[in-house]
Amino acid sequence: MSGISPEELERLRYPIGRFEARIYLNAEERKQDIQTTGRLADDLGRAVLPLTLLQLDTPYREGGWSVRQVVHHLADTGMYAYLRFKKGLTEETPQIPSYRQDLWAEQSDYLEEPLESSLQLMDSLNRRFVTLLNSMAEPDFERCFVSAGLGELSLDAALQRYIWHNKHHIAQIASLIQRNGW
Repeated sequence: MSGISPEELERLRYPIGRFEARIYLNAEERKQDIQTTGRLADDLGRAVLPLTLLQLDTPYREGGWSVRQVVHHLADTGMYAYLRFKKGLTEETPQIPSYRQDLWAEQSDYLEEPLESSLQLMDSLNRRFVTLLNSMAEPDFERCFVSAGLGELSLDAALQRYIWHNKHHIAQIASLIQRNGW
């Protein structure tokens, strides 16, 4: 990589740090996470909608995805997270396959589709997700699934990871915008 230190690369890749699950101390924290889930599409939209087409096709770091690819990636991972939850709620510790997100990001829908379709998808999906999350009882959040890429996760940890993943990519975009003075 051209003159970037390992520390700087880490900051570019993980501007909010790497994921660390926390144990919920009270129902208010979970309620806040559920409310955050409902705002993720709006937060992303505020970051990307003012950008030009050229800016949308700019990678957030050297060797990274473009802003456009990140937005479509977040829509896809939102669908995947929702389905993980549904399986975790309805099956006993289901096995969840991984997917090749690097190859998904090379598909035409990531490269050509306007952002609005993914932002609308995320908004609709997260509304359904919030409805589902609000209906869950405390023991439901302790249910688990096994992800081929992540190992065993409780639904509690999976919700935290979903929020972190969205904030992580929004922070990558915000960092790009700041660095380029957009």
